[in-house]
Amino acid sequence: MNNLILTNESQGVFTITLNRFDKKNALNSSMYRQLCENLNYASNTDTIHCVVIRGNEHCFCAGNDLQDFIASSKDEELVAASLINVLINFSKPLVAAVAGAAVGIGTTLLLHCDMVFAATNSKFKLPFTQLGLCPEAGSSLLIPQLVGHNKAFELMVLGQTFTAEQACQFGIVNQVSSPEELLALTEKTAMAIAQLPHDAVLTSKKLLRQSNKLLLEQVASNEINDFSRLVNTPECKSILAQFFK
Repeated sequence: MNNLILTNESQGVFTITLNRFDKKNALNSSMYRQLCENLNYASNTDTIHCVVIRGNEHCFCAGNDLQDFIASSKDEELVAASLINVLINFSKPLVAAVAGAAVGIGTTLLLHCDMVFAATNSKFKLPFTQLGLCPEAGSSLLIPQLVGHNKAFELMVLGQTFTAEQACQFGIVNQVSSPEELLALTEKTAMAIAQLPHDAVLTSKKLLRQSNKLLLEQVASNEINDFSRLVNTPECKSILAQFFK
């Protein structure tokens, strides 16, 4: 279980690699805890100036592990809320490399990144209502800010899959590359960020994020309350149960 998330630190860049490829990097409770621990470590380590989160050139993250999600106690469900809180308050530059599946939290966590690179094989999807659930991770605030209410409703309520090129048009992704070039491009950018004057970078990120921070914290809290309510409804339980029949 301990190798589901790998880390590496080099030249001021701390790389977090999701490493559960047999499950398309679906996040379980243990992985949520490890992500929180790794991000907190990066936040408190002076030699780390930029953080990368990635899978490989074929897969980023297929969202929650539904089997683990169903089996989790209420206390364990809050682990996802803990990650969201860590992301909202993370002060250092966060860069993501996306390929293949980016579903649910695999898309919404990107909204808290400062730069995102996506391969042409990426497939983004926000299937919350299809599962009887609602948006999370502050996405009900952040996506409408990027694309407006009507498009956000389409993406988050209809939950249709969208491409890397569309994600770039929406402002979720900075740049699209081939799968073969994705990880090298992300690493090169992270290294460039890490070499910039660190105080100036942290201050710039803080200023860019400050107008949204209090509102984002409140929205994320509201989302978690509604998400927790919906996941315990008969309708949601029935939908989730269908996945294992």
